[in-house]
Amino acid sequence: MSKFLDRFRYFKQKGETFADGHGQLLNTNRDWEDGYRQRWQHDKIVRSTHGVNCTGSCSWKIYVKNGLVTWETQQTDYPRTRPDLPNHEPRGCPRGASYSWYLYSANRLKYPMMRKRLMKMWREAKALHSDPVEAWASIIEDADKAKSFKQARGRGGFVRSSWQEVNELIAASNVYTIKNYGPDRVAGFSPIPAMSMVSYASGARYLSLIGGTCLSFYDWYCDLPPASPQTWGEQTDVPESADWYNSSYIIAWGSNVPQTRTPDAHFFTEVRYKGTKTVAVTPDYAEIAKLCDLWLAPKQGTDAAMALAMGHVMLREFHLDNPSQYFTDYVRRYTDMPMLVMLEERDGYYAAGRMLRAADLVDALGQETIRNGKLSPLIPMAKWLRRTVLLASAGARRANGILSSATAKLAKKPSCN
Repeated sequence: MSKFLDRFRYFKQKGETFADGHGQLLNTNRDWEDGYRQRWQHDKIVRSTHGVNCTGSCSWKIYVKNGLVTWETQQTDYPRTRPDLPNHEPRGCPRGASYSWYLYSANRLKYPMMRKRLMKMWREAKALHSDPVEAWASIIEDADKAKSFKQARGRGGFVRSSWQEVNELIAASNVYTIKNYGPDRVAGFSPIPAMSMVSYASGARYLSLIGGTCLSFYDWYCDLPPASPQTWGEQTDVPESADWYNSSYIIAWGSNVPQTRTPDAHFFTEVRYKGTKTVAVTPDYAEIAKLCDLWLAPKQGTDAAMALAMGHVMLREFHLDNPSQYFTDYVRRYTDMPMLVMLEERDGYYAAGRMLRAADLVDALGQETIRNGKLSPLIPMAKWLRRTVLLASAGARRANGILSSATAKLAKKPSCN
């Protein structure tokens, strides 16, 4: 019986007392305790991971009862690393641990949604046209109708639809676009593989089969493309996080490691036992700052100036004042530094433009049939080219206050490297 009912004298139970009335023995129902015991009951344990937009792919034990996930724990059977490296396990994060709650959350969409204004137009068009493609054409070719449903974008207004209806609408619009403009005008964006490999593969395969344009999830990243492919010349071919343990100096810039790389954060902290120095570059005192020896807090929007200043110091000390063979060899092999850059005049000043190409030189260096000569950046390799281009175009020259370049005779426009 509940404590609330015990307050009424008509429901109050008279139990046997003991310890001189300090204790009382009652016969109450304890079935409510079974709820706590059953909370951890399960029929089987399966191995899985969590698609929480993370590349960690941590291994978890999933406890299942009657086909439902009841709880989960981290797996502890990762292979042992080499003796001088910490183990990978246990791997996991709070986002993964709470993923089973997301599965059964009322906020999770399990059916398609369509904007109500577009749904109304589509159903009216279907009633007038038996062909779905003609029905879509009647909407998109009507300027008023097209403007009406496009203006509703960004304003919500979604209502529940059916898979049959949305699939038919998508297929009709794609067929219409292909017939009128060509298949390459159908552009699609699949979820990133870290979120769902199945969703990514299905979307990419569909676009490839119809001849559409596959938009890469990588294109709109603001960190990896500028850092890896454009500068280092590789597709983010970086080592795993365990390799942090082999470093002697680590700068965490643009990554709040304990939050965004939770399973690997222990490598970042454990390497400090070896004497490795760590630096955090973040305007606020983020989680990564407390794990570092030095915290640099630039003002918002000044990261680029700070990076340019660091680059200036490195070039001044290791390339200009005291050339280092190691530095020179490294930047020639692994960066875009050897590539020449055009100087373009803008508002009376010269600014860096695109990279110099073979087609920009006189007679294209005699390589009229060079493959992709009009598009490929020029990387001076031959000794004669290094003498006449690299040395002559090491920088712009000033004479009588006029900016000029020694390569004016060789190239159509001045360039620098």
